Amino acid sequence: MISDMLTLVPLWAVLTGCAVAFAAGVVKGAIGFALPLIIMSGLSLFLDPFIAVAGVILPALFSNILQVFRHSWPDIKDAAAEHWRYILIVCIMIVLVAQIVTMVPEQAFYLILGVPVVALSLIQLFGVTFHIPPERRRVAEWSIGGFAGALGGFTGTWGPPTVLYLIALETPKKRQLLVQGVVYSLGSVSLLGGHIQSGILNATTAVFSGLLLVPVFGGMLIGFWLGDRLDAALFRKITLIVLVIAGANLVRRGLFG
Repeated sequence: MISDMLTLVPLWAVLTGCAVAFAAGVVKGAIGFALPLIIMSGLSLFLDPFIAVAGVILPALFSNILQVFRHSWPDIKDAAAEHWRYILIVCIMIVLVAQIVTMVPEQAFYLILGVPVVALSLIQLFGVTFHIPPERRRVAEWSIGGFAGALGGFTGTWGPPTVLYLIALETPKKRQLLVQGVVYSLGSVSLLGGHIQSGILNATTAVFSGLLLVPVFGGMLIGFWLGDRLDAALFRKITLIVLVIAGANLVRRGLFG
């Protein structure tokens, strides 16, 4: 299996991918999101985008489970019960959209990944906020959740719409991290199942995705430590700037090859 994986992903790309995964783990541990965005954006610079999608799957699942189980079980159940509609539509859309990923031309895939990364990162970077009134909450849950799940099925990341959704609900920061962990964990299970079915995650690509678990875990441990000591707002801003640059490069590749 290792030899098959190295035929698909050369050793230099594996090592570079591990460096990207480590950086993504640090950010995930420090601010609670952006791991799939960083891994997808980074791997897509030097790998086939569908291999990049496969690479995201196991690190996303592992990191999200690690994040959510830093909270107590009653809190986890409470968060899931409050946001069950959003979680349900995210998971359904991830599974459905994952089945058509391989039908998308490569340049179109770069645009599908790059445009939302740039747009959603800029919205957060400039502090643009939205407000969801109580009477519109159910509509927002289904519509924003549907968009987030569709984005997740294509690109392996549904974090930015989820963050904006929680901010629009004026969710307290500690509660945001818990809800994000629940949404990301259950969505990651759907992503795993969806891409086993689509064929993107197979015996060969799963080895590559599994190798990225080690640097992700090491990065998250450092990120947890940093998150308690650094200016989280500044760290988040730097992360978003990097994502804008990486996303803009993906858009360039989608437009010009």
